[in-house]
Amino acid sequence: MEITTGVVDGNVTNSSTSFLSVLNPYGAHTASFPFNFSYGDYDMPLDEDEDVTNSRTFFAAKIVIGMALVGIMLVCGIGNFIFIAALARSKKLRNLTNLLIANLAISDFLVAVVCCPFEMDYYVVRQLSWEHGHVLCASVNYLRTVSLYVSTNALLAIAIDRYLAIVHPLRPRMKCQTATGLIALVWTVSILVAIPSAYFTTETVLIIVQSQEKIFCGQIWPVDQQLYYKSYFLFIFGIEFLGPVVIMALCYARVSRELWFKAVPGFQTEQIRKRLRCRRKTVLVLMCILTAYVLCWAPFYGFTIVRDFFPAVFVKEKHYLTAFYIVECIAMSNSIINTLCFVTVKNNTIKYFKKIMLLHWKASYNGSKSSADLDLKTVGMPATEEVDCIRLK
Repeated sequence: MEITTGVVDGNVTNSSTSFLSVLNPYGAHTASFPFNFSYGDYDMPLDEDEDVTNSRTFFAAKIVIGMALVGIMLVCGIGNFIFIAALARSKKLRNLTNLLIANLAISDFLVAVVCCPFEMDYYVVRQLSWEHGHVLCASVNYLRTVSLYVSTNALLAIAIDRYLAIVHPLRPRMKCQTATGLIALVWTVSILVAIPSAYFTTETVLIIVQSQEKIFCGQIWPVDQQLYYKSYFLFIFGIEFLGPVVIMALCYARVSRELWFKAVPGFQTEQIRKRLRCRRKTVLVLMCILTAYVLCWAPFYGFTIVRDFFPAVFVKEKHYLTAFYIVECIAMSNSIINTLCFVTVKNNTIKYFKKIMLLHWKASYNGSKSSADLDLKTVGMPATEEVDCIRLK
């Protein structure tokens, strides 16, 4: 794809053969770069003597996004590592719901340790300038995009699994082969639909002021493919946000009716009441996660829709960059919320991890404990409420 960029009076303008669609770290199409560029039939003019990256507004936004990235690296990196380690070591945690949650944990962990350091350098250290080459530019954006879609698809799979387990309890649970196929489908769909984000990602030297240049890293779509770009965005919006949110909301509404508003026939034993309580707790956590997902990503997708289909709204908006950083940081916080909910609230993973580490330390100290003994002790640890629910079915 040929990309032509010209400089007029110290400002960057793009020829009619291409336009910029800046790809933010989450895979959505975000025009966040504070430079003059042609977007469709509209220009986003800035003062030719103004370097936006040196403004107080950008400085404040840089601090906010830096804090968000540090939070992701610490919370998602450490928290998801603990969950993955506990899941790999403890057979008690290996139920279907936790295996689906593991997809979120793996994707968020990869982003925290691989993508976030590069994004910190790009957004905060070098102030929107990429210095790591085209391959890493495309790879980082692609991995972030895949991570977002894996999270969405995994949340959808969890909602459907809870719906089938609670609303249709007499149906047989998903077999191991079916669960493996579902997990493979989650990753396959995410990998395939994110391919355009890697294909159209490139580097371009953009000059802000006469003596300073920035290397842009993001998607650049030819102008004659604007229709394909907008169609692709609507496709992604439908299958990776609107559709999953509607399906998840319907599943949890039906589950809530079953758990809270439907009388349980017969005499309720303590065992039945315990199963009902733990199911309600699980569903409440999942509904909170769905609510957080919508609240975090709806502003982002809404911002993108306005920018893509009504670009004139932002033509003379001086605080466009600040608004972008606000919605981006809100979207970022979703992975932190997921990690905190799944690791600390739902599964008591930290307790499992501490017990596993304690057993491992004792074995190393005594020198007489085999790995089989440790596995046996791990299996014998108290089960979480989720496992109790599955056992009581």
